[in-house]
Amino acid sequence: MPLTPRRRASGNATFRRTAQAGSTDAETRSEPTRTRSATFSGPDEPRRNGAGTLRHRKWLPRQWALWRRPKRFIGYLLVLETVAIASLIYILGTVSPVPETRDWVGLAILAAGATVHIQLTQRQEERRRNRTRTVLIDLTAVWTFPAAIILPATLSVLLVVLLRIQHWFIARRPAHNFIFSSITHCLSAALTYLTFISLGGQHWGIGGWNSLREFGIVVAAGIVFEAVQIVYVSGILTLSAKERPSIHSVLGSKADNLLEAITIGLGAVTAVLLVVLPPAVAIMAAVTVVFNRLAELDQLQDDARTDPKTQVFNMRGWTESAERALARAAKSADGLAVLMIDLDHFKWINDSYGHPAGDDVLRNLAQLLNDVTRPSDVVGRFGGEEFLVLLPETDQAGAAGTGERIRGAVAALRIPTTDKRGGQTTIAGRTASIGVAVYPDHGTSLESLMQAADAAVYEAKEGGRNQVRIATRRPSPRTGEGAGPKAPSPVDRVTH
Repeated sequence: MPLTPRRRASGNATFRRTAQAGSTDAETRSEPTRTRSATFSGPDEPRRNGAGTLRHRKWLPRQWALWRRPKRFIGYLLVLETVAIASLIYILGTVSPVPETRDWVGLAILAAGATVHIQLTQRQEERRRNRTRTVLIDLTAVWTFPAAIILPATLSVLLVVLLRIQHWFIARRPAHNFIFSSITHCLSAALTYLTFISLGGQHWGIGGWNSLREFGIVVAAGIVFEAVQIVYVSGILTLSAKERPSIHSVLGSKADNLLEAITIGLGAVTAVLLVVLPPAVAIMAAVTVVFNRLAELDQLQDDARTDPKTQVFNMRGWTESAERALARAAKSADGLAVLMIDLDHFKWINDSYGHPAGDDVLRNLAQLLNDVTRPSDVVGRFGGEEFLVLLPETDQAGAAGTGERIRGAVAALRIPTTDKRGGQTTIAGRTASIGVAVYPDHGTSLESLMQAADAAVYEAKEGGRNQVRIATRRPSPRTGEGAGPKAPSPVDRVTH
């Protein structure tokens, strides 16, 4: 029989790190944006009163949900906006030249292509916004980045404003989020322009070393374009996070940042077309529409492999990654280990504090597992309060050491949460029972390794909990089928 998750009492309330968890909009990192989007988690904007909708009042500053945020958040945001506005005034007033006719033509071409892109993909973008948990790449860098390196700063900022106005009517996000995002985009475009001209990137080479130099300048400008948005967005996300922020939640995943880099690369291609063959920019409008669809499909695939409550792999995603790692271990004869982590007395947490508190515990445990393991390790949720960690290139001693490190970290974990009445409380002093199975000593298939680790967890529970147990060795070929029953050796215990 295949191994299936044991169904123990656990928090069942669905949680996503999006606006559904108490933020002001339906996206995570989706306002402010880095040509990607991000949400400030905070109080909702008022939408109705007794007389009807308050939509016409949402632009009034005194109605903004911003003022219900912590003072340090408000102060940090206002300082960033002030610095950005001052920088924009300086660049636009003293550095940017007066636009010429060809500059206005370039602006018109980019604005037309961006408008086609935005209007044809608005439904896809809204679906992606509502599903996004960490980062949303909206692909507008395909249009704003070439404007930043080809057009005067005044026109590149104007293009950003035109695109942001369209996004406002499509997404309709809270005013303070929208304004912060828009200012960040404008500053990114202006500083990119300043970088480009400061490095001498005013002329496009046709070949030889000059073209390599121009390419290097474009790369440097792209780095600045992205870095400005990272600094602004990551800082505000860190302050707005209700839970301890992680690199993934603030900066996005590797796939998110790869998509961002590709988008800026497409923007560089658009810039070349705008200089060499302006009508060909229309091709990029079609490319961005198709690319938007591919990004949505990739997001759907990621959602199918991710546990929505803890943001680690679900069993499907974990199994796919673990099977690949096991195949590599079989070919290279490297070691591999599977840990099963089971929180002790998790039902007591739900019964004593409520299911939302249980969910907080699960999310904090998942983040802890990501923090204390290596980037190559694979963390997944098995079911209920049980998690799996696959450790590539690890022997029994290394796996036992990792298990002990996790056990100690769980015991030291302090989790801010709420009780059944909504009051603030902290859950601490929790323990975990951990089972360890090592390839090929305890199994040669993923299922057999999981079975062995699961049995070791039960042994740890029966032995008093809060301990790491090594699984029994599987029978040797001479004591396999036909050799009669063989008494299993005792499960090893890792003392601490």
